[in-house]
Amino acid sequence: MPVTSEGSRSGVNWMRLKMQPVDVASARASIVLPVPGTSSINRWPWQSSVIRAKRVSRAYTGSILDRGLLDAIQAEYAVDRIYHLAALLSARSEFTPVTAHEVNVTGTLNLLEFAMSQAHSHGRRVMFFYPSSIAAYGVPANIGDRPLREHEYNTPTTMYGCNKLYCEHLGRYYAAYYKQLDAESHSDRIDFRAIRFPGLISALTIPSGGTSDYAAEMIHAAAKGDPYACFVRPGTRIPFMAMPDAVDAVLALAEAPAADLTRSVYNVSAFNPSAERIRELVTAAYPDAGITFEPDTRRQAIIDSWPDAVDDQAARDDWGLSPRYSLEPCFEDYLIPTITEIYR
Repeated sequence: MPVTSEGSRSGVNWMRLKMQPVDVASARASIVLPVPGTSSINRWPWQSSVIRAKRVSRAYTGSILDRGLLDAIQAEYAVDRIYHLAALLSARSEFTPVTAHEVNVTGTLNLLEFAMSQAHSHGRRVMFFYPSSIAAYGVPANIGDRPLREHEYNTPTTMYGCNKLYCEHLGRYYAAYYKQLDAESHSDRIDFRAIRFPGLISALTIPSGGTSDYAAEMIHAAAKGDPYACFVRPGTRIPFMAMPDAVDAVLALAEAPAADLTRSVYNVSAFNPSAERIRELVTAAYPDAGITFEPDTRRQAIIDSWPDAVDDQAARDDWGLSPRYSLEPCFEDYLIPTITEIYR
């Protein structure tokens, strides 16, 4: 994710890499320190390594559970922004809930402590971006398709959702209530900002364990000429967003003046097609695609606990959320051409 360096050796960025085997209980992340005085707000993860190298002063790879690594960075750098993207995703978290808690909660706690220490050491606020998820919801079966606001039905049924919701509250605590009985005030040292992302569809990232990955899996399988059995019902509907729009949303929220923000956690969304509509779009581009529906009862139950749609008006009003890709352009202009070229 992009980060702006405003001075000498400032800025820190956490990029989620492919997770190591879950038995090592480790979240791997890359810490990218921009070249002083440069801005990396150019979506560099999608650019060439040569271009990226010009913008990166130093990169680390390690575990967010490794406090020694964080201490080493703490001693050497002045950090003003943290984009925390390391996580164990929803499906894998159900198989290893304790590991999920260690990575998703303890790892986040480590970074919040790191941010607080940075704020104290250098006398300035640290902006902390946190990617939450619609998994933080837990909706009843009779809710229908009404778009839900951020505060509604926060009763998740998955370990991943519980982790995300708790970390939203942790961020709010660190931003406004940290050590509130201490003689010294610690409030307003961390500027915590979070987005509850819907299902994200990327043309460049292979699906890797998310419960909403059925949309991306359909496209990649069709492009490769492989059959695909979708694990949800044809009528299943959840909100989605194209990855470039998700990146834009992170940047827009990170750059927004604090005075304009009315909350710490924001919904975002772009479209919410049924699984059958996604299949139609994929087969229109790949007529020979063999896509069938074989619902997995347990995974379907997880999807059913998420809302059909979310209300993202607060994000549109506060910091100008405006996704570029609606449903058809997302497939026709972004996903299909890019993925087709990958497997050509």
